[in-house]
Amino acid sequence: MTPGVESYGTTRRRLILFLGTVLLLLFLASLFVGRFEVFPSDIREMIAAFFSGASLSPDLVSKQLVILWIRLPRCLMAVLVGMGLSVSGAVYQALFRNPLVSPDILGVAAGCTFGAALGLVLPGYHFSLVHLLSFGFGLGAVGLAIAIARLISVKPIIVLVLSGMVVMSFFNALLMVLKYFSDPFDELPSIVFWIMGSLTRVAWNDIFIIAPVTVLGLLFFMLLRFRLNVLSLGDVQSKSLGMNPGLFRFLFIVTSSFIVAMTVATCGQISWIGLIIPHMARTIAGPEHERMLPVTALLGALFLLAADDVARSVSAAEIPVGIITALTGAPVFGFLLYKNRGSGWI
Repeated sequence: MTPGVESYGTTRRRLILFLGTVLLLLFLASLFVGRFEVFPSDIREMIAAFFSGASLSPDLVSKQLVILWIRLPRCLMAVLVGMGLSVSGAVYQALFRNPLVSPDILGVAAGCTFGAALGLVLPGYHFSLVHLLSFGFGLGAVGLAIAIARLISVKPIIVLVLSGMVVMSFFNALLMVLKYFSDPFDELPSIVFWIMGSLTRVAWNDIFIIAPVTVLGLLFFMLLRFRLNVLSLGDVQSKSLGMNPGLFRFLFIVTSSFIVAMTVATCGQISWIGLIIPHMARTIAGPEHERMLPVTALLGALFLLAADDVARSVSAAEIPVGIITALTGAPVFGFLLYKNRGSGWI
């Protein structure tokens, strides 16, 4: 192995190890963040009681329930959602060769939000119905955008983006109609809260559903990372290298949309992560996806986990995490645009 290649591999491993260590430390610290106070000494007593078989005091039982059934699944969801949204954003930016593309470019988030709002206003409200309708309308929106692009079949990338904008506008219009006719004292606040994005209602059942989807999706992207590199060069170069760009673009879009739809159906709209995190990863690790995708996943998890910690602790009334990501994402994105103004992406 040449010294340059060895140095590149060593630097990549060190960067991933560093970010992974920071993520682990932040994850452990996040278990103690919140209005209900839990201390490291409480965790030590819980672990000691578990191995010794001793009973816990009522106070420790309450703290154990908070850790195991509220904070642990919530922190895990923040990691999974942050990874899924950020990597999906990186994939979309590579596919469309556009640094301003985000995971909701094909209308998946708009479709999911309309589906969730519809579930919230339908008679016989049930949270599972909200999830199901949100997920179904999200995938339906992407399918509609792809179908419109295939009907036109001229300059597929540009037409696909425009089709996504049409579908997004259509579902946003339907959402406005739904909000206008909804009950302003009961249904409308629920719809608005959903649009803001939150991890408040996360439970272990949600983790068991979204974890396999996100992990398998990330593995799929990593296995085909070199195909993604080729696709980012354009269709002409892809075909000259013996690759079918239409097929692989379709596979990447479907996988990314599946992850985003599952995320929005569970947590609502959490903006900016899929847009700014790929830029940050590209600045740190470069544009090559073998190195960039793991860094993107770790940075996305760090960003959303930190944002959720702020949302839980900044005030007595918990702030939706989507507000925190929007408030921090906009200035961070402006800074990244300024810093990378001389690069090939801006």
